[in-house]
Amino acid sequence: MTTPSLNIALFGSKFMGKAHSNAWLQAGHFFDLPQRPVLHTIAARDADYLERFAQRWGWANQTTDWRTAISNPAVDLVDIGTPNHLHRQQALAAMEAGLAVACEKPLAGTLEDAREMKVAARRTKAPTFVWFNYRRAPALALAHQLVAEGRLGRIYHVRAAYLQGWGGPDTPLNWRFRKATAGSGALGDLMAHIVDMARFVTGDEITEVTGAIEERFIKQRPLEDDTKKKGRSSVDDAVLFLARFRSGSIASFESTRLATGVKNSNRSEVHGELGAVRFNFERMNELEFFDGTESPRLQGWRTIQVMHETHPYAGRWWPDGHWLGYEHTFANQAADIVVALNAVKPVVPIPDFADAFITQRVMEAAVISARERTPVKLTEVT
Repeated sequence: MTTPSLNIALFGSKFMGKAHSNAWLQAGHFFDLPQRPVLHTIAARDADYLERFAQRWGWANQTTDWRTAISNPAVDLVDIGTPNHLHRQQALAAMEAGLAVACEKPLAGTLEDAREMKVAARRTKAPTFVWFNYRRAPALALAHQLVAEGRLGRIYHVRAAYLQGWGGPDTPLNWRFRKATAGSGALGDLMAHIVDMARFVTGDEITEVTGAIEERFIKQRPLEDDTKKKGRSSVDDAVLFLARFRSGSIASFESTRLATGVKNSNRSEVHGELGAVRFNFERMNELEFFDGTESPRLQGWRTIQVMHETHPYAGRWWPDGHWLGYEHTFANQAADIVVALNAVKPVVPIPDFADAFITQRVMEAAVISARERTPVKLTEVT
């Protein structure tokens, strides 16, 4: 019996274009899916590069005009991997055409764009998904399950930091450093992930940002097309904030692209009355777990290698002990998107536009708190 196809149109062919192309390819190979993901159309601006990209990844069609992909009746799902300022226009057009939409994080460059996307998704009833891919690192999915099972008891503290070091003064003024195209800097690029991660792992919601700092250390950067000249960087380099959750737990968050000596340290820890968990993406196949219910004689942090078939997603890949990588988080999500489109519950929850809008509101509250030097309740950010 032939498995029905799910025709994908992907917008964007750079970093996320590669990650998503690989994800759709691998999901069909490693997961038993009710539909077979098909790389139908790739859309990007550079025609010469686009042709090479399509051939390398196996896209059947290519176009420099994303609108033609949306109007193609063969397309089932639009996958948006473009810079943040394009998310709203592309997502709205796809939803109005009756298509499912998967969008890169953050949901949009601004709160206003994100709100419009959320409202349109509700009005059109289009299936929507947001690529908060770290939810699908097996170790973080396990942490989510342990908290949901009550293994940590009442949650007291969440500490999360996403540190990278690539954004020094010699880094050119690409789109990620321009407010018009990115919306924000480390806030939207990195902080969005750990805010979502904290909400996902705890199952709780942030109700207040009690204080924040937003800093732009590097005001001028070399231009991409002429590095002897400089232009103005208009986004944050680092953001830190403190927060309260609905349950009464408290949290700290930090994101920066100026953590010299750090490559990609996405780390978090959650402490509860009965136990605690720790995660660092630089050791993504491991989850540290402390069981406070054990006898003091035996208590201590244990390192769980999250690679057994009983762990989330791990059983779909390699034999026990064979590690997974960054790309697998995307493939795990691609598989769960296909499953969800066919009314089957995914392994762990996938954020839709309404869910991702909550994370966008938290980030907005952090910016307001930093600039006005005041606590901000989430009820004030709608």
